[in-house]
Amino acid sequence: MTPLQTKLVIGIGNRYRKDDGVGLYVARLVRELAPDTVSALEGLTDPAVLLDRWDQSTESVIVDCMVSQTKAGRTVRFDALAEKIPVELFAGYSTHSINIVTAVQLATVLGRLPRRLLVYGIEGEDFSFGEGLSPAVQQAAVTVAQDIVAELCGHPAPDPGRRHTDA
Repeated sequence: MTPLQTKLVIGIGNRYRKDDGVGLYVARLVRELAPDTVSALEGLTDPAVLLDRWDQSTESVIVDCMVSQTKAGRTVRFDALAEKIPVELFAGYSTHSINIVTAVQLATVLGRLPRRLLVYGIEGEDFSFGEGLSPAVQQAAVTVAQDIVAELCGHPAPDPGRRHTDA
């Protein structure tokens, strides 16, 4: 299948485990902020479905919560086609079935990556049951959503100093 000229943002997470829902929150913000040329999806947890969506896009961005025992709201950004994503950032704690690093590895082996794939992680703090993000995570999510929309709409990528922030 030949990919369409589309831009896709995928938010991964579980909205009922507080900060684990940050990827979903970013996808909703992108949907509100971005023009119609950018699609945003929430909650894909099946690797096969994720790969099918990548097949339908040329540029994809994935956003998920991470746990690295650092400050809540810290963000990281990786170009998944040019950089190795540290598995420990996304594999240590998950309330959903997908592991971003494994999905990227699988897509690489199968030749099913989009031409461009960015991965954003936002450090979580509270994974208790319930809805809502902790303040630092919510603030970081807003910044990440704005950065994604700007970059996908042709503005410069975030300043390299902002690629990995301490919130």
